[in-house]
Amino acid sequence: MSNATLPLPSSDRADVAAALRDALLAADFTADGLLELLGAPAYAALARSETVPALRATRGDGALSALVRLFLLQESVPHARVADVLPVDVLLESHWLAERDGELWATVDVRPYGGPGGEDWFIVSDLGCAVGGAGGIGKHEEGVVLGVGGASTTLAGITVRLPVASALDLGTGSGIQALHAAQHATRVTATDLNPRALRFTRLTLALSGAPEADLREGSLFEPVGDETYDLIVSNPPFVISPGARLTYRDGGMGGDDLCRSLVQEAGERLNEGGYAHFLANWQHVEGEEWQDRLRSWVPRDCDAWIVQREVQDITQYAELWLRDAGDHRTDSAEYAARYDAWLDEFEARGTRAVGFGWITLRKTVAAEPSVTVEEWPHPVEQPLGDTVREFFERQEYLRAHDDAALLAAHFKLADEVVQEQVGLPGAEDPEHVVLRQNRGMRRATKVDTVGAGFAGVCDGSLSAGRILDAIAQLVGEDPVLLRDRTPAQIRLLVEQGFLLPASE
Repeated sequence: MSNATLPLPSSDRADVAAALRDALLAADFTADGLLELLGAPAYAALARSETVPALRATRGDGALSALVRLFLLQESVPHARVADVLPVDVLLESHWLAERDGELWATVDVRPYGGPGGEDWFIVSDLGCAVGGAGGIGKHEEGVVLGVGGASTTLAGITVRLPVASALDLGTGSGIQALHAAQHATRVTATDLNPRALRFTRLTLALSGAPEADLREGSLFEPVGDETYDLIVSNPPFVISPGARLTYRDGGMGGDDLCRSLVQEAGERLNEGGYAHFLANWQHVEGEEWQDRLRSWVPRDCDAWIVQREVQDITQYAELWLRDAGDHRTDSAEYAARYDAWLDEFEARGTRAVGFGWITLRKTVAAEPSVTVEEWPHPVEQPLGDTVREFFERQEYLRAHDDAALLAAHFKLADEVVQEQVGLPGAEDPEHVVLRQNRGMRRATKVDTVGAGFAGVCDGSLSAGRILDAIAQLVGEDPVLLRDRTPAQIRLLVEQGFLLPASE
């Protein structure tokens, strides 16, 4: 069945959502229950939109197998098979289910989703869109609403989770970010240009047992006017495409203007100390440094940390999103025409590649905000919310400490930092020393022997200056010169999280 032929469930029947939630939990229709039933390979395949392994794993007669087929795999299930498991009559009346010839069908995808504290949540989305969202399944309709994907879980993982009075989920989709925010924000506002998405967000929150959000229809910041927030999150339709063909991915503005507008306008919507987190795509334009392009987006009253996670050339990028919409399954001439239009768009804008990554802002009153733009395509350890918060706290610390203050300060080596020495076998001294983190961003940075020795003895008991004086005596170097040249290295190690300020 297509999305267009089935009515959405009633979004104002909290009692129905509660009854369905109780039934799903009683049958162990949870993230952990799915993993146990399907096994790791089939469970992982679902995230790639591959359903065959899950279909094979649910050929049994158990209640959980029936629910997986019904709500997650969009298979019909005999009425009698779930009559003792679900409140079928109520679900039919409120349009969570449809019936034909004694067979039941779900009208929406329902995907179990484990919260950060072990909560059992459920993400509600359009049919065929809850299992990873790749390959164009069910996406032929413009207003389709996607479920959980890699982008949404990435954004949830990098978001700073502090208790706040107000949070805004801009472009909420199926409500994943609003659901997370509801756990630590007193008031959650969720917006979307697509009214269908707002209905799905209400269903997701209700079925997950979360408080209701203030849902508003409209584009970008228009629905919230001049209101300000302590937290803003957005997984926007960031795809750089020729036109606005698909609401869930195409922003409708030229090039990367939608992402630029979001970032530039976020500063005036943030309360002091508030955070804004965005996923974004940006153009790599001939004759322009991509770092400079992104720095120009940052509001003047915000610190920023921008991380480029991936870069694709324009042909890779066009092919990715043509496949995402299922265009590779259409007539070959139509596919070629759409591919050609994409390349025409890039050529007209001088775009040679497209970057993807994270943008985090923090509202500040500092006279000179810090803006860090970097490329980090390496594996990281999610969730990174605490890592992001600590990065901005260290920026604030470094801004308040000149070189003299750094030398008077005390530092501790961060947990799970290891030292690697690289050099020829048998050589007396290494060619270089690398410090490596095993947590968070999992950074690695080269240091000289002084830097390695300094980091190794930082336990918070001695000031940086006293440690450098002792090192100078050991290596026979002038302590004044060593004090003069080392603060830059200390700043780098603090900025990247290898060294942490200690109470003095």
